[in-house]
Amino acid sequence: MTSPPRPTPAELEILRVLWARGPSTVRDVQEALPPERAAGYTTVLKVLQIMTDKGLVIRDESARAHVYAPRAAETQTQRALVRDLVDRAFGGSAAKLVVQALSGRRASAEEIERIRRLLDEIEGGSR
Repeated sequence: MTSPPRPTPAELEILRVLWARGPSTVRDVQEALPPERAAGYTTVLKVLQIMTDKGLVIRDESARAHVYAPRAAETQTQRALVRDLVDRAFGGSAAKLVVQALSGRRASAEEIERIRRLLDEIEGGSR
């Protein structure tokens, strides 16, 4: 099984809208984009058509206004993107990724606690 193609930044922004809103029309997506990523209707339509061709979204054509939905769950896409980043930028080392991520910006207390719990789970499972 091949992994889905890596979304471009614009495609990822649209995926974020679809993950948050659920299946949506082009107009719904266009109106939900953050102001700094605002785009015209035809631009959003074209990007969604490309995303459909690439297999990033599925299109329901049963109604007059087509409805788009992400093909993969948010966590599945995030994991694929992180795996790709770890392989390409960190030579396959998850530790190097984590070190860079945590040294690049201050983690909140909640984030640190989540990281500790995850490490405890991983450590507990490897015994």
